Formats: sequence, structure tokens, C-alpha cells
Amino acid sequence: MKEFDVTITETLKLTVSVEASSKEEAQQMVSDQWHAGDHILDADNFVEVEFESNDGREISAERAPDDTLEVLMVEPGQYPRVERIGSDLASLQKAVDGYIQAVYPYDDPVALICGEEAKLEGKPLNRALRDVDGDIYDIVAGKFFICGLGDENFASLPKELQQKYEEKFRQPEAFLKMGSKIMAIPTEPAKAAGKGKTAPVTER
Repeated sequence: MKEFDVTITETLKLTVSVEASSKEEAQQMVSDQWHAGDHILDADNFVEVEFESNDGREISAERAPDDTLEVLMVEPGQYPRVERIGSDLASLQKAVDGYIQAVYPYDDPVALICGEEAKLEGKPLNRALRDVDGDIYDIVAGKFFICGLGDENFASLPKELQQKYEEKFRQPEAFLKMGSKIMAIPTEPAKAAGKGKTAPVTER
């Protein structure tokens, strides 16, 4: 599917008779009269209409139809999946089972939307967030999703970023606290639920 820009050009014509010493003077006189508002063209002066379209452009995932967003949904103990959800606040809250919190931990134009009170509610720990050195600095609890960013609102996650973040969050994780450090243990979906101990972490 493509999106096209079609330009509509209407031609209006009016002939005005003036007395002048030359063609140029006559044209200048009528131009001055038109700029002064002496000649107003309307539907009675219509001559023709032309329609001209560009070559079109592919509609990207960011332009999802019907007020929906295509996002990457990540649940505890499960592989990520692409899912379409409503873009209204109620739908966003439903997607994470509570009030939403948006964080922006990546350089890409994406947001991570999670439950604002997921940790306080004791929801299962989901995926670790790591710094540039690969060290864990936080863990997201409960369901979350990755979406794109529009000019003013959340947008669908572009296809190329869907693949990037699906790979980033592909492996379910369980967490163990070893002294002062938290370890993330890769698990398989069928074994992820309930494996390991949850560890208190700084809330985001």
C-alpha cells in the first residue's frame, strides 16, 4: 500500500478591456487593478481543473491504521511478539495491566512502556536493562512493550527496530541475587515461570 500526494489545480479566467499605449502598460494596469481588488474571480470564471500525483511512498509501520500501534510485547518467561494495540490511554494501560510508565533507555526513537507500580505489586521480574558495559542497572517487572516515537505521541515500532529489539529481549530471564550483585539467568519459555528468586532493585 502506498500514500500519494495529489495536487488539484483549478484555472479561472477573466478578460478585462482597458485602454493603454502598449501591451505591457495594459497588463500592468490590469495587474494593479487585480491587486487592488477590482477584479475578483469566482466559480463563474472557472475554465478547467487538473489533477497531478507524485509517485507515492510506502506506508511505514509508524502510520498504523485505525488508531492502533504495532508494538513489541515482552512478557515474563515468554519470547517477545509483535502485537497491535490501541493507541488510547486505556488500551496502553490494559497492555501492561496497570498505570503506564514510559522510559527511554536507548538512543533509537523508541519508548519502553511498563507498569508504573509493577514492582510494588509484586509482579514477576521480566527482563534486565543493561548499561553500555553490559552490567545490569535495573530490571523491568511485569509486562512491557517497545513502541516507536512520533512527533508528539507514541507510534508503531518500525519493522527494522522490531527485529532489533526482538533479538535484544528474545531470551527470557530469571534473576538471582548473589551478594550485592544481581545475576540474570537465561531460561526457556516453558521453564521461565517461577524459576529463580526475585531480587529487589531500584524502581524506575
